[in-house]
Amino acid sequence: MALINKIRENSGLTIAVLAIALMAFIVGDYLSSGSLGGGGQEKIGSINGTDVDYTQFNTLVEAQRQQYEAQYGRSAGEQELTQIRSQVWEQLIQENAFQPEFKSAGIDVSPDELREMIQGAKNMHPYTKQQFTDPNTGLFNEEQHRQFITAAANKTLPLAQQAIWDQFKASLLSIRKAEKYQNLLTKTTYFTKADAKKEYEGQNTKLSANYLYVPFYSVNDTTVKVSDSQIRDYYSNHSDEFNPYDSRNIDYVAFQVVPSKEDSAAVRQDINTFARGLASATNAEAYANANSDIRTPYLQSAGDLSPEVKEAIAGGLVGAVAGPFKIGNNYSIYKYEGTERDSLYTAGASHILIRSSSTDPDSVQAAARAKALGVLAQLKTGADFATLARINSEDGSAQNGGDLGFFQNNGQMVKPFEDAIFSFNGTGLIPNLVKTDFGYHIIKVTEAKNNLRYKLATIVKVLAPSEATRNEFYQRADDLRVSARSLEDLKAKVAEDESLTLLSAQRIVPGAKNLNTLTNASEVIRWAYNEKTDVGDVSELVFEVDDSYIVAGLSAATDKEDPSALDFKDQIEGLVRNELKAETILAKLKGKTGTLEQIASAYGGGALVESVQDISFQTGMLNSPGLDPIALGTGFGLGAGKKKGPFVGSTGVFIMETSAVTKPAEIADYSQYKEELKQKVGQFASASAADQAIRDAAQIKDRRARMF
Repeated sequence: MALINKIRENSGLTIAVLAIALMAFIVGDYLSSGSLGGGGQEKIGSINGTDVDYTQFNTLVEAQRQQYEAQYGRSAGEQELTQIRSQVWEQLIQENAFQPEFKSAGIDVSPDELREMIQGAKNMHPYTKQQFTDPNTGLFNEEQHRQFITAAANKTLPLAQQAIWDQFKASLLSIRKAEKYQNLLTKTTYFTKADAKKEYEGQNTKLSANYLYVPFYSVNDTTVKVSDSQIRDYYSNHSDEFNPYDSRNIDYVAFQVVPSKEDSAAVRQDINTFARGLASATNAEAYANANSDIRTPYLQSAGDLSPEVKEAIAGGLVGAVAGPFKIGNNYSIYKYEGTERDSLYTAGASHILIRSSSTDPDSVQAAARAKALGVLAQLKTGADFATLARINSEDGSAQNGGDLGFFQNNGQMVKPFEDAIFSFNGTGLIPNLVKTDFGYHIIKVTEAKNNLRYKLATIVKVLAPSEATRNEFYQRADDLRVSARSLEDLKAKVAEDESLTLLSAQRIVPGAKNLNTLTNASEVIRWAYNEKTDVGDVSELVFEVDDSYIVAGLSAATDKEDPSALDFKDQIEGLVRNELKAETILAKLKGKTGTLEQIASAYGGGALVESVQDISFQTGMLNSPGLDPIALGTGFGLGAGKKKGPFVGSTGVFIMETSAVTKPAEIADYSQYKEELKQKVGQFASASAADQAIRDAAQIKDRRARMF
């Protein structure tokens, strides 16, 4: 018996493991043959000096796609393909950048260790155990595992299944090496007694001080001009503080395709025709199903129907047709064919929740109950329920006036709440509070309980743009595209036509899919990243994105491999502006003496004098400045009774007077602070830092966004 089939049917090799296994198998072949850097083909990127060409990358992706589709029995969509490409790329990074690092560190997995990971009683790897765990019971099937291992060892599995198992074993080798490397690096994180003492003092040293503060924002931005040359000068002196990256800015005009008046008239005509057919149909349900754009259940509860439909059929005759009703872009008609009783009741309700837990102190619970009773009393005297719900309710339904919509007595609401509603007759305010685990509820039944199910044959016709309408919108977009030979032309055309709006999507990173609210815009973004597309270009074709036609222009581009100061213009402009503001403030403060209050008075508007008491270095916050590390560091660095300034901080200019710096007493044991330092940096900080260092050293160049 082919046990691998049974395993795949019952539990399945997970797609993540299959991805790793398959890629390790295929990528390993490419690496061993040295063919990832195939000669003369278009390069999709490079990793640690190894080129990855387009054709071979696609081969890996295609193999993984086929494996995915075999696993799940369905075609891989665009989202799945994007994930597969990312998995393939990551595996190439692992093979080219990380595996050599593991080897140089002497990390390996012996045959005995691999055997133990696959079939050992004590140290079986969790991934192996997962493959032989029954998903229905969550229990490891030891007998199935034993039989399968025997069949695999004897080579009695079908060839394809044997290959999958061999790939899985190969993947475990890579996974185990990575685990060993991570464990090794985790052990390197160590903090000395001096580190712990510094942490202790940072938390417990206290500062009291008075300071004069002139914030940068007190100087109006319009009075400080920043030139491109100043931005370039700043960048040349601080380039190591900025991380270059690839990005694109796209300006575009979107022609959203909406149905025309003619489309609407055509749908109304169709729905009227179907109404006559529905009225005369001997099998109304079958007729509706055959002609409706959206299949609707024949039996519907009161909660399924809109108020307009319920009103129309309330006194209707069996066999009557109601409608058409328009909701959004849908037109619907209904043939009413009577009712039947359901075992479940449906009701509608609103509520106001005053939260209280049984674990709260008695005083807190009493206060919550008193508040709820006060609200209930207001409602009994005629106050508006929705208004009080918005003001008082501590539930997400508050913004809807407490409206919970419709629900059935099937346990979807907590029992005391459900019992209160379905034991109430009619509609209106339930006179008593209802207590649940969530707190105190004030409930208004908005729709009386009802166990009727309505027999309704429903035809829904969707109002959608016709082909003629789509062609009309496309032609408008194409006319704009043809007339705009550059981005400047596009802007000029938009300025001339009030019906057009120029939109802008900023800092679009490689692999992005969206243009602002427009999804599935990959084709536009690929165009923007194409090496033949220059800043100022307009697309040579009209893009179709969702329900819109797009004419796009590339307004800006940053290149990770060739950064410039203007890539960071917005960020640097703010920093340079603050430097210029600081110069203005310092010049105005120059020569002014006396107390802080006297200096502030002489300076004029914008100068603040404030004080802080017993703040710590690590968690201390100044009043108006908030967290200003430079000002805090200066204050803690001064001795008691010392004064410094004016000096430039992170948020403004300061003059600092320290009244007291109180250091904590020495303690014998700093182990608590060692543990706190470990918690701060995290268990895997060293491994994460090493991971990033390996990636940086590999000089990874990823050009996928230009091709996919």
